[in-house]
Amino acid sequence: MVMTLEADYAVRIVELLAVSSEKIDAKTISEQAHVPLRFALKILRKMVADDLIVSYKGAHGGYKLAREPGKITLRQVIESVEGPYMISRCQQDKYACTHTTSCRFHQIYGEISDLVRAKLESYTFDSLGGTDEKE
Repeated sequence: MVMTLEADYAVRIVELLAVSSEKIDAKTISEQAHVPLRFALKILRKMVADDLIVSYKGAHGGYKLAREPGKITLRQVIESVEGPYMISRCQQDKYACTHTTSCRFHQIYGEISDLVRAKLESYTFDSLGGTDEKE
């Protein structure tokens, strides 16, 4: 499985904002995070709606993190653009298993998804800033 491009871009954007104490305009975010401007604007809107980023209007407007980097997790950013992480569509409420064999995997997929969500939740954007890797 591969993380979507939108989630990758969202992580880059938050990482950029995490190291800045100033507002950054969308064009600069786009250039510095290497994200196409239209895509950056779409992602920024989603993260503003989820209260991860604050938007400032006007000539001197821009974007800043809504809270300190240590209070924003990798999981929050990814799920802001992707929705709740799950390894299989069978975990969605609207999905009904149609084969008896697939129902056996429902619990396994749920356990794996829970592990991944917990690991993503364990990383904040201040812990990602240095060269030390979290074990």
